[in-house]
Amino acid sequence: MLSNKRIQELELVMEFEKVEECFKEVSSWIENVGRKRLKETVNLDDSLEMLLQAQKQFKEFDLVASEYCKRGQEALKKMNQWEDFSFVDVHSYRVKLQTYEDELEEFCTQLDETRHRVCETVRLYEFFDKVRQGICCTEEDVKS
Repeated sequence: MLSNKRIQELELVMEFEKVEECFKEVSSWIENVGRKRLKETVNLDDSLEMLLQAQKQFKEFDLVASEYCKRGQEALKKMNQWEDFSFVDVHSYRVKLQTYEDELEEFCTQLDETRHRVCETVRLYEFFDKVRQGICCTEEDVKS
């Protein structure tokens, strides 16, 4: 039984190393690219034209960022089996895993919030643009 327990522990450690390698790549991208790009979208431009361009650029970034989030989440799901084991020896791995999970969750939440904010800002600007055009048309009709 002890031998089987150790074999299972080793298998989990080997699996963790694969997950950790994947997550280091995801984490590196989040830190070096993802967070910087999210910060760039904090200040959206004041014109509808510039805002639409920023939205287009964000959508391209969002596709890539969502793929990294998905890869990270899939890697973390592989480690759910750790919950079934109560080995003292894997505690440090669980701590690392929780750190990765927290980082990924935070980034994915920020991505979702930014996606929503960009979309809502564009909708608001489009609405105001229609209102402005309607007022201009009404003023022209009154002048004629």
